[in-house]
Amino acid sequence: MYFQKDFECMPRADLTKLQSQRLVNQVKYVYENVECYRKRMDYAGVKPEDIKGIEDLKKLPFTYKSDLRDYYPYGLFARPLTDIVELHASSGTTGKRIVVGYTKNDLDMWAGCAARMLSAIGATSDDIIQVAYGYGLFTGGFGLHYGAEKMGLTVIPISSGNTERQIETMIDFKATILACTPSYALYLAETAEKMGVVDQLKLKAGIFGAEPWTEEMRKQIEEKLHIKAYDIYGLTEIVGPGVAFECDHQSGMHVNEDHFIVEVIDPETLEPITEEGAVGELVFSTIDREGAPLLRYRTRDLGVVIKTPCKCGRKFVRLSKPKGRSDDMLIIRGVNVFPSQIEGVLLQYCDKGITANYQIVVDRLNNNDTLDVFVEMAPDLFADDMASIERLQKQLVDKLRSVLGIGAKVTLVNPNSIARSEGKAKRVIDKRKLV
Repeated sequence: MYFQKDFECMPRADLTKLQSQRLVNQVKYVYENVECYRKRMDYAGVKPEDIKGIEDLKKLPFTYKSDLRDYYPYGLFARPLTDIVELHASSGTTGKRIVVGYTKNDLDMWAGCAARMLSAIGATSDDIIQVAYGYGLFTGGFGLHYGAEKMGLTVIPISSGNTERQIETMIDFKATILACTPSYALYLAETAEKMGVVDQLKLKAGIFGAEPWTEEMRKQIEEKLHIKAYDIYGLTEIVGPGVAFECDHQSGMHVNEDHFIVEVIDPETLEPITEEGAVGELVFSTIDREGAPLLRYRTRDLGVVIKTPCKCGRKFVRLSKPKGRSDDMLIIRGVNVFPSQIEGVLLQYCDKGITANYQIVVDRLNNNDTLDVFVEMAPDLFADDMASIERLQKQLVDKLRSVLGIGAKVTLVNPNSIARSEGKAKRVIDKRKLV
């Protein structure tokens, strides 16, 4: 299903022409209206008239998250506040919050992108969507809400938290689509199992994002909630949820390329990667945003761009699930370790006595890095004998060593002993004092 078929199925030649036109206009627009871009382009010796199409994109300087913090709160806005009708921001857990502003046209574009996501998973005006993403300044709740409204769905704007009430509402209001983080979806499934009400749910699909998750986690969610689980990708800085989305074929997330240009670069050399299937850092440019446009924004997300056509008929390129982040990769004993690698191993063993709830703790003792992985046991294994628990711990240690190339200590802990999250899960704790 399509929401805006003329754009979603536009021939590549026409799409490239549209992207080029919009990029040329956007570059001129930001140069004239955003001091940071004007100074940076002048320093790089680039003028708006040098950009004649997407082939010239690489001439432009990059934009960094630090820029949004340095110009906090409104320094990167291209329109006066009188034209900004809505503000959103990131959590700001590592410094000043990232603030973005939307004009009326921006909100309409955002809603259209989110509506495309919902159409792609088969949603119609007959559906009832329970939006359990946070509302507030976080973009998650509002993005799905606007898209659902634009499509004519019935929206339950419940936000996150109060898990048992979430499930009661889901049952009483007969929600058919769930929108939340994947880790919270698993927590909802776990709670519904304890309440003995999984069979009372009317859900048919879930649309999950805001944090990385693996295919193994998708399988867990689908089996526990009896739904089809779809991946979406978005960033507060670019627009929020709606940058890319899976269709029914679940073979990568279609980028809304009529609004955003995606590049893949080598995070070390900063050169574009053109090899098909190669992993690199994703870089996005908005090409029709009015309030807070960004050019060549380095996301730090590592991924793959898939250019082969999708069976659904959409012509947009697709993104793989993120492969990690160039800035939160863990270097342990000189080895590059991504949390997603550890999660992928653990979720393979969920039918052998462990749950999907885990925490990774990295520390440094006597100048040596330590890697501890704490994993909750399922109730059946918890009730089993100690020998069975020790055997499973050893299996996990061996498997992690073969995948990571270094040793990790695995500790199976009691059920429900790892703190749950109703938003983004806190999976990694790095206690090292790294300079």
